[in-house]
Amino acid sequence: MDERLNWLLLADKFADEGNPRGMRACARELFDMDPRMADGPAVMAMAALYSGNWEEADILAQDAAEMDEGNFRARLVLAGIAAQRFRLDEEIPLLRGILKDAGKMREKIQRMRKEVGVRLHLGKGIPEDEKLFRENLAIEETLLLHIIFRAEGLLADALYLAADPVGATKALFEMSDLTEDSERKAELYSKYLFMCNYRPVSPKDSRRAAEKFASLLVGVIPYAHQEVKRSPDKRLRIGYISPDFRLHAVAYFLAPFLRDYDEKMFSVYCYSKGYSDAVTKRFQRFPVKWRDIRGRSPRTAARMIAEDHVDILVDLSGHSQNNCMDVMAFRPAPVQVTGIGYMNTTGLSVIDYILSDEVCMPDGRGEGFTEEPLRLKGCHLCYDPGAVREMPAPGKVAPFLANGCVTFGCFNNFAKVTDDMICLWRGILERVQDSRLIIKGKLCSIPSGQEILRDRLARLNFPVGRVELRPYSSDYLEQYSDIDISLDTAPYTGGLTTCESLFMGVPVVTLCGQSHGTRLGASILRSADLDELIAQNPMEYIKKVIQIASNKKIIQGYRDGLRKHLLKSRLMDSKAYMRELEGRYRQIWQHFCRTK
Repeated sequence: MDERLNWLLLADKFADEGNPRGMRACARELFDMDPRMADGPAVMAMAALYSGNWEEADILAQDAAEMDEGNFRARLVLAGIAAQRFRLDEEIPLLRGILKDAGKMREKIQRMRKEVGVRLHLGKGIPEDEKLFRENLAIEETLLLHIIFRAEGLLADALYLAADPVGATKALFEMSDLTEDSERKAELYSKYLFMCNYRPVSPKDSRRAAEKFASLLVGVIPYAHQEVKRSPDKRLRIGYISPDFRLHAVAYFLAPFLRDYDEKMFSVYCYSKGYSDAVTKRFQRFPVKWRDIRGRSPRTAARMIAEDHVDILVDLSGHSQNNCMDVMAFRPAPVQVTGIGYMNTTGLSVIDYILSDEVCMPDGRGEGFTEEPLRLKGCHLCYDPGAVREMPAPGKVAPFLANGCVTFGCFNNFAKVTDDMICLWRGILERVQDSRLIIKGKLCSIPSGQEILRDRLARLNFPVGRVELRPYSSDYLEQYSDIDISLDTAPYTGGLTTCESLFMGVPVVTLCGQSHGTRLGASILRSADLDELIAQNPMEYIKKVIQIASNKKIIQGYRDGLRKHLLKSRLMDSKAYMRELEGRYRQIWQHFCRTK
């Protein structure tokens, strides 16, 4: 093996292990081999970047680029520095350039390897030096794949932040396809599935993609539960598993599960995969049995659940970040449910039911789902913000009285905003004289993000001068006092954002879609007895927004009464919610008892 390639391979190994000291040792060896070669400073630059020394990394990467402007490691470090500085305008072109050039290089190497392989197949034989050349080509391709994998990862994160979920989805899929590590492959594919929800996908295609996930879980043998005592009326053990028993959007819907259950008929176990914070401590004070599975292998976590003899295990994360699909795959409980944190099918046959409702799944078996629907009459979410944080009071006066114009707002993750949605918003602003739009979120927190957003709006002929971009901030709830009407997104609607807007006295108009996840906004509004805010098609969406905007008394009426109205609604009636849910739990347990 070429000595240079050997040190580069070792440097990549140290990079995967997060070991900058080992990377520096490899860089010094490369320096000693040839001080004029770019690999030494490039690897040293990567070590500096991993250590958080951005200035040192920048200088070393620039030095390497001067020696060899095409050096992939140097270019990758420069992209990484741009990412740390949130310079999306620099980072994304750099990464796309790396992937384009690395792709061409890989194709060239593959052609060369194929030519040598054909000669061997024909029995012509090759000399020893050419055999070494063939081995080095294979190593060069391995090193190149490492670069491509890293670049795709940075690109997926950058495009997601830049509100380009289509590009991020493509990068995640390619990463999953590239890696040979089965655990990493499954993790990346799960992220890919989550990202697919940001843009329209047919139920058939969505299910087909999700079902592929199970094949990536290597070495999983589900529990058979043949010894489970099938007693229909026994006191049931309900397990909830999640990484999000903490300050997280999902946490605003979890308190009813842990606080308002019938202790005579049920006992509750919580399996926490995420880190703990003040919200976690609040949850731990409820009458539940707490299990910390953070850092444990999926097999070990599944064994813990099985040894607790949980009857029904409820997954609360689906394919969201740091999820529990790898634990659920072992079927540690005889009956398994998913819901709350993810609005699509998991694709796992070992998960029996998905928690839904009569708005999200109006009738029959949910099309595109591998799970059976477990439908509630009201929304399958129960909003309970007080268990997570103290909520500020809503503003007393609608902002149109002070501004003389109507202010629309969207505080959703802007990755949810499609071009079609922007065009609908443009139509609204065109029809509501002097109206303004406030967009608030992480994309607006960085100058390059604001530039990307403004360019996108301008391409769609949106009146950019009437848009205010606000960065994310911890006082975002108080800033609803600057909004008259919130505009929901589609097809990925708001969940927590919709509830918060309503609780702060600001009506939300939603566009009801045709599939489970695209109807969540409608389900929330129906459960809040606010059907007048649900639109069935794009034109009705525009019409409803304009009708509210043209009636200042209605806007102020929402401001005055929405919170009181919400507190009395089914959306926040945790006891009624739990009685209905527990009835469903009993039904699915009894169904299990009847089957063999």
